[in-house]
Amino acid sequence: MRIALFVAFVALAPALAAQQPTAAQVQQALQQQPGLGDMVRSRISQSGLTADQIRSRLSASGYPSTLLDAYLSESAGPTALVPGSQELAALQALGLPALTNPALPYDTGFVRRPTRVPSEVFGVDVFQRTTTQFLPLLAGPVPPDYKLGPGDNLVLILTGDVELAYSLPVTREGFVLIPQVGQVHVANLTLDQLRDVLYSRLGRVYSGVKRSASATTRFDVTVANVRANQVYVVGEVAQPGAYQISSLGTVFTALYAAGGVTERAKLRGVEVQRSGKTIATLDLYDYLLRGDTRADVRLETGDVIFVPIHLSRVRVSGAVLRPAVYETKTGETLADMISAAGSFRPDAALERVKVERVLPPEARGAQTTARVTIDVPMTNGVAPRFALEDGDVVQVDSLAGASDQYTVAITGMVQQPGTYPWRPGITLRQLVVLARGPRIGADLRDAEIARLPADRSKGQLATTVRVPLDSSYLSERDSSRYIGPPGVSFPAAGTAPDAPLQPYDNVLIFRQPDFELQRTVTILGEVLYPGTYALKAKDDRLADLVQRAGGLTPRAYQEGIRFVRAVDNRGRINIDLPKALREHDSRDNVILQPGDSVRIPEYQPSVRVTGAVNSPGSVLYRKGAGLDYYLSGAGGFTRNAEKGQVSVRYANGETRTRRRSLLFSSNPSPGPGSEVYVPAKDPNAPHTDTVALFGAIAQILASTVAIIVIAKR
Repeated sequence: MRIALFVAFVALAPALAAQQPTAAQVQQALQQQPGLGDMVRSRISQSGLTADQIRSRLSASGYPSTLLDAYLSESAGPTALVPGSQELAALQALGLPALTNPALPYDTGFVRRPTRVPSEVFGVDVFQRTTTQFLPLLAGPVPPDYKLGPGDNLVLILTGDVELAYSLPVTREGFVLIPQVGQVHVANLTLDQLRDVLYSRLGRVYSGVKRSASATTRFDVTVANVRANQVYVVGEVAQPGAYQISSLGTVFTALYAAGGVTERAKLRGVEVQRSGKTIATLDLYDYLLRGDTRADVRLETGDVIFVPIHLSRVRVSGAVLRPAVYETKTGETLADMISAAGSFRPDAALERVKVERVLPPEARGAQTTARVTIDVPMTNGVAPRFALEDGDVVQVDSLAGASDQYTVAITGMVQQPGTYPWRPGITLRQLVVLARGPRIGADLRDAEIARLPADRSKGQLATTVRVPLDSSYLSERDSSRYIGPPGVSFPAAGTAPDAPLQPYDNVLIFRQPDFELQRTVTILGEVLYPGTYALKAKDDRLADLVQRAGGLTPRAYQEGIRFVRAVDNRGRINIDLPKALREHDSRDNVILQPGDSVRIPEYQPSVRVTGAVNSPGSVLYRKGAGLDYYLSGAGGFTRNAEKGQVSVRYANGETRTRRRSLLFSSNPSPGPGSEVYVPAKDPNAPHTDTVALFGAIAQILASTVAIIVIAKR
């Protein structure tokens, strides 16, 4: 345990020494690295600590608990975050990694620019997104082929006969200084090569260091921190210049740090120059199209990444999966560009491809003839090895619209009637399957096909043919054949030959003659067996229904029958039930329709009086009594009663209203179970001057009498 703590202390010694930078150092770091606040917030967000945990640790370390609150929220803008020396020290007090070399930071590549329209050139936008997709992984072991150099920080650990640990920074000259051992040159060595050197050098001082299993002293060397390399990115990039990137960084890292390439860039010829020589040329399409990063070179200090201007490009448009502008190499053809565009869409017209080309100056007759369209035929939907030129536009047409396609139609007794695409060899059976099979009640003895006539000289629009069907046209459901309801018998399966269809055929599947499902009506109330009944025949009448329901009960009030018809929303119909039961052919004994509802109420020997009366309630029915009798039984009218608008709603739903005038009046007589309603006057209605009204009537009568007297003389 003691040895482990000692080793950890040595490994973290450079970080602990940097915990308290001076104010001048902080200001210098801020001037050279405006994104330092983003780095602080990134370290906190990647720590996995909650806000409460961070505040608790700050308090335990002697810092204000709210010191880092500004870095706990993503809503704070990056320009508002300006960390000072206390914030940087508190960051390490949380146990998070130190900000390595703040005066010489790694370039994160976060190029902040106004929102731009996506480029039409394939691959340009990949390196312009504000993500960390091309940043090297700073944590974890270095790759086996990583070469050490000035600025790296190594940790050497000895165990066994001795328990030691050393932090070994690599000097500018490429050496590390090991106590009691001396200088060891490590520049341009991998870790495996360094271990071979250390076996020899350490063995001179520590006799227990051996390559054999009998060694009593063992050692290990690792890279604690990697250096930063300065590289140069020039040419067609968004921000050419020198960039400090991790020594683990590659060409992709440098392009990302420079804000990506421009639309003029040559993506298929990015050059890497080292010591004045081109050591690699990258074709970014290897990565963009196939994810191949084997050509991505790890950079060293002084390397130059040069992005030339593009040479030949073509545009691929139309029915391809990824239409865009693509860069071409010598020897690449139409087939190669179609493949780069993701190949054809399912709706692509695969007979031919159009190539629009700008002729070279010597081949142009005039400006109006400088462009030509080349029709490139395809064989079995495969693009030929047609050579493309700079500026060509490849147009892949899509299939024509449905209105321009051959079709067939099916109507009548099928689940989904409609129009379907025609194809060579399609049959009537296949069309019925497309229409989800016949509906219940379909007549599967034969079908009619309306076909375009061969001769239109006599004004013919169509010719019709009858084709036989059989029971095999029925759909299968739940692994058992659906036979359907009883009706017309169908021919056995396999007896009808399949009928091929021609373009624009219109198929009609007939309905079985007089076929329909059961008609149901409902009878409720005072019958012996109320319920919903299916009609036996189309001429079943009301009296037949009452008889099937067991007849009326002794409590039935026949005059109160309420008959409602749902067909066409006819609603309530006045029915004289006693007459319907007495006279079979009377108009009241109506023929029943689907959905009819009959309700026969119980006899109620009372009349209900509501509305603007002094004592609303029910009054016992008295045969022969008039409307005034029931109004009087309810206490008479109130002061605001509308006496001329009294209405009576009878038990069968019929409503009648009192009518009064100077020469005529009518009072409906309530029956058992009726309801008398007296409306109230509208308080906002204009008031009628009765005195003035009668005065005007008297003048009219006097004038009339005078005219009559004069006429007689």
